[in-house]
Amino acid sequence: MEKLMIRGGRPLFGEVTVSGAKNSAVALIPAALLAPSTTVLENLPHIRDVEIYEEILKEMGAEVESRDGELHIDAADLTNLPIADGKVQQLRASYYLMGAMLGRFGEATVGLPGGCNLGPRPIDQHMKGFEALGAEVSHKDGAIYLSAPELVGARIYLDVVSVGATINIMLAAARARGQTVIENAAKEPEIIDVATLLTAMGARIKGAGTDVIRILGNQQLSGCRHSIIPDRIEAGTHMVAAAATGGEVTIHHLIPKHMEPVTAKLREMGVSIDEWDESLHIRGGSSYQSIDIKTLPYPGFPTDLQQPFTALLTRAEGTSLITDNLYSSRFKHVDEMCRMGADIRVEGRTAVVEGGRSLRGAEVQASDLRAGAALVVAGLMATEVTEITGLEHIDRGYEKLEEKLKALGAEIWRLSEPD
Repeated sequence: MEKLMIRGGRPLFGEVTVSGAKNSAVALIPAALLAPSTTVLENLPHIRDVEIYEEILKEMGAEVESRDGELHIDAADLTNLPIADGKVQQLRASYYLMGAMLGRFGEATVGLPGGCNLGPRPIDQHMKGFEALGAEVSHKDGAIYLSAPELVGARIYLDVVSVGATINIMLAAARARGQTVIENAAKEPEIIDVATLLTAMGARIKGAGTDVIRILGNQQLSGCRHSIIPDRIEAGTHMVAAAATGGEVTIHHLIPKHMEPVTAKLREMGVSIDEWDESLHIRGGSSYQSIDIKTLPYPGFPTDLQQPFTALLTRAEGTSLITDNLYSSRFKHVDEMCRMGADIRVEGRTAVVEGGRSLRGAEVQASDLRAGAALVVAGLMATEVTEITGLEHIDRGYEKLEEKLKALGAEIWRLSEPD
């Protein structure tokens, strides 16, 4: 068993570079399967989710080679194997294989996805979209079976704003006959990233980044070269860590526009932030104001950062409220942080954080990816040593997290012990 050890109380200073976006990478890799030729993805993060995808693609007959931060995917000899169990159950984003394989072969069998347990995250809107395009959908033995003699463009209204459903429908529609219109579509930067790749492959897409996306499919998609956008969630985690430790950090290779919801809340607390074309400079303070946060679809405050923000708010004077409108079970980090001395209680979808508390090191466990990030931030703030287990969750989405933090002056290391 591996533990992440952190001796806290050291302000972070220096510069850090953000990796490619995890939430883009896990959609772009299956998108590459739509073309029976080679696609090269640049700026790829070296994380466990990407490694699992590489293993799945190789089992399906694709030639996959990772080198120098690039992933070369040759899907010419891809076979339409059922992907019902095994590695697919370790990966939440495996559901993108449904849209990709349906678009490429007209049928797919994919097991229900795994990944972080954040409560109910239904995929009914994905299925609604596939059915509108002409697919028959059935469920059996924990897998989804999709079949379509021909995919035909349609007008699809999503009942709820869903990043996953928007991308999955885009993947299938990229090779459908005619035009598909997705209404009430998600507007996240990762949507635009996927649309950029599909356009380079030969699909015609308009409106990505707005709530209405139009896709004119093309049966003759071809491979291309594409550079993945910076990871706004990793960037936000570094911003929060710098503020939480009272440090001063310059964060490079990000898109400041993507960070505006986080920047606004940090400034509201009293954090000083300077902005350049592709960098942000964060200067922490000795005291902060309490604030309220509500997570919302982009361009609102991202749900993926409410957990790390919880740790920071333990330093704020007064009472702060964090309401997660997207996931009902995204407060599993709270009990672990209370073990470290935090005063937090959960009331329904809201965490009530009584600030002005000093955290102390403890043995804690990461229950999911962003809960792990929250415990890392808490450990950086705390006195004494924090021991974090459940590192497989952190490794799913953060590239070289401890190396980057160590370069900023954190005292952090991994420790392997017998199970």
